[in-house]
Amino acid sequence: MPVTVQNQLDRRDAIRRLLESGPVANQQWLVDALSEQGLEATQSSVSRDLRELGAVKTASGYELLADAAVASRGIDEVAAMIRAARPAGAHLLVITTAVGAAQRVALELDRSGWPEIVGTVAGDDTIFVATSSADRQRVLRSRLGSEAGRA
Repeated sequence: MPVTVQNQLDRRDAIRRLLESGPVANQQWLVDALSEQGLEATQSSVSRDLRELGAVKTASGYELLADAAVASRGIDEVAAMIRAARPAGAHLLVITTAVGAAQRVALELDRSGWPEIVGTVAGDDTIFVATSSADRQRVLRSRLGSEAGRA
């Protein structure tokens, strides 16, 4: 069975939740924990997911660094630059920003680690944000609305 983007997002979401509860001894523990949650995972997929999530191996095990808090601050810093966010189909969100701010906002969205975001493309004052589903798009719109206070 091929792995879908949704499977990957769900797996990364689960890994993030597991890491938020404390360090994880090794990748095999994560594979087993994901399997218990009904998510397919291999050591190599978990390794890629950990890298994408920015997890690091410490003396205590795999951990998420405080970068998640830094990423959140990054979004807070650019939230005022967001003017509007509107859907353009089931998997695309169009965000308008202050003139010249789109690339900075897109970079912070990419760094945020939000599982709703598959990728971004930015121009001068417009960002296209790809989401894996209409549900993920709604979650992202809601999150942007609470971050920006107006999106």
